[in-house]
Amino acid sequence: MNRTLYTALFYLGLPLVAIRLWLRSRKAPAYAKRIGERFSLGLPSMQPGGIWVHAVSVGESIAAAPMIRALLARYPQLPITVTCMTPTGSERIHALFANEPRIQHCYLPYDLPCAAARFLDRVQPKLAVIMETELWPNHIDQCARRGIPVALANARLSERSAKGYGRFARLTAPMLAQMSLFAVQTEAEAQRFLRLGARPETVQVTGSIKFDLSIDPQLLQRATELRQQWQAMERPVWIAASTHEGEDAVVLDAHRQLLGNYPNALLILVPRHPERFDSVHELCRQQGFATVRRSAAEPVLATTSVLLGDTMGELLFLYALADSAFVGGSLVPNGGHNLLEPAALAKPVISGPHLFNFLEIAAMLREAGALQEVDDAEGLAVAVQRLFELPQDARKMADAGLKVLKANQGALQRLLDGLGRLLGRH
Repeated sequence: MNRTLYTALFYLGLPLVAIRLWLRSRKAPAYAKRIGERFSLGLPSMQPGGIWVHAVSVGESIAAAPMIRALLARYPQLPITVTCMTPTGSERIHALFANEPRIQHCYLPYDLPCAAARFLDRVQPKLAVIMETELWPNHIDQCARRGIPVALANARLSERSAKGYGRFARLTAPMLAQMSLFAVQTEAEAQRFLRLGARPETVQVTGSIKFDLSIDPQLLQRATELRQQWQAMERPVWIAASTHEGEDAVVLDAHRQLLGNYPNALLILVPRHPERFDSVHELCRQQGFATVRRSAAEPVLATTSVLLGDTMGELLFLYALADSAFVGGSLVPNGGHNLLEPAALAKPVISGPHLFNFLEIAAMLREAGALQEVDDAEGLAVAVQRLFELPQDARKMADAGLKVLKANQGALQRLLDGLGRLLGRH
């Protein structure tokens, strides 16, 4: 399939796109808003001539934040336009950069030539930076026509995704050849991009910028103060973060088992998607757990068994409140979430077996003894209880995780150097 056929199919598929938006808006009403932006219509006013960064959703927005802050500092005269595809991503971008007047934001228009052209005519970026693996043939082609270099930052490409792209070589190969930089996480991924048609001089192994995570010492201080306020310094506290549908019941089952031995244990449960906050709260109540919602700012009492983390932008703080951390999206075949956030906060890390989005990072943490994988509620309860009972083991795991994090830092600097070369040429 070439780009012309791809574009024709995209136009034909627009009714399905509209149905999908409508279905999503039933769960998350924000999908029904700002629809014009998805076609480059009614875009907010934009200052042209800066850097355009695309981060598809929440995870990529968080990963992109240190890079965006560094670009703001390096290029004080340039505006930065940050796009995403989801309402939660949009909320996160607003939360991360609320006080930064040079950050401009809108949804990325659909990958139609006319929409991509209108968007680029408005924004006129000197450089386009796409996070991880969001590759859109028409957007990239429109950039190439205007001489705008396109970089793929923190680039990931699993074997499975590479096979998928490989099936459409007549579409994929010309698109990759039009790009100026692939800042990839690992050598294996570099080879996959090269096989698919990326030009050798554009592919550079920079490592993962997820390792370049710096923790504000005030965050840890605030967490300690809140636990003191809860009178929970001696209470065993654990967090289950970024959980997906199907995981919350398993986590609550594990918590029930823990309460048999530790009646004062506190679980901080943080669903991944805001549209699930209410249903997870209902599940906690149905199962008889004394539950407090973080958004309600109610105090956590000695009788509270579950704190529902139903706020946005607080995940690192909630991790800081806990003694050990389970990272969700991994007991169900979703591929896992960022294991390095709890590791950076010196928390022992537990996950399920489905970690295909973080294979290399998981392997490093596993080999260092910083990650424990479990398969079910019983395994999770045993793992959390062991860490409660053996603080020395918990400390060992935490130290090992921090060591892995520090040993792999530097990717952000290498990426920024690569982007600087592209801006210098423009």
